[in-house]
Amino acid sequence: MVSFVLASQSPRRLELLKQIGVAVDTVDPAHVDETPQKDESPRELALRLGRAKAQAVSERHPGSIILAADTVVGVGHRSLPKAEDEATARDCLKLLSGRRHRVYGGFCIVDAQGRPHSRVVRSIVSFKKLSRQEIDAYIASEDWHGKAGGYAIQGLAAAYIRYLGGSYSNVVGLPLFEVSQILHGIGYEGLKSA
Repeated sequence: MVSFVLASQSPRRLELLKQIGVAVDTVDPAHVDETPQKDESPRELALRLGRAKAQAVSERHPGSIILAADTVVGVGHRSLPKAEDEATARDCLKLLSGRRHRVYGGFCIVDAQGRPHSRVVRSIVSFKKLSRQEIDAYIASEDWHGKAGGYAIQGLAAAYIRYLGGSYSNVVGLPLFEVSQILHGIGYEGLKSA
């Protein structure tokens, strides 16, 4: 079996891969600048980051299968940051409150021959109108820390989601259907039968 490398330190992505039977041999996070470029859409940002992370890590693991991904929350043409502090998380929640937004999962799989296979998957999420008390309680939970757009759908924020269109796993951090299709296509044998 060819070695499988996850180019991410996200425990959520590791768990999602386990869910479909992928045994990750190595976790080797890519450290790339995630700053959006001028006039770059959330979709373009997600795809660029997925590709850049895969390329960076594939150079360290020739002959392996590399999976890299990035999740970007978009409101209109704006990409929301990963919340690393309370103020950012609060700003994101206020912006998402009572409105619909898009979650873009950009990923790239580099096969054992070094060929990249990349996709972007879009999910649509709608938040209920959040009260100040709900935002305060969510901030206090710290469930937002390090999460794109300041929330984790698989955590406490699930109570605020009125609507989800598209891939749930994409919003968590990795679009499993699309990833498994590409893995099947490149002949990866580590998947549970689907």
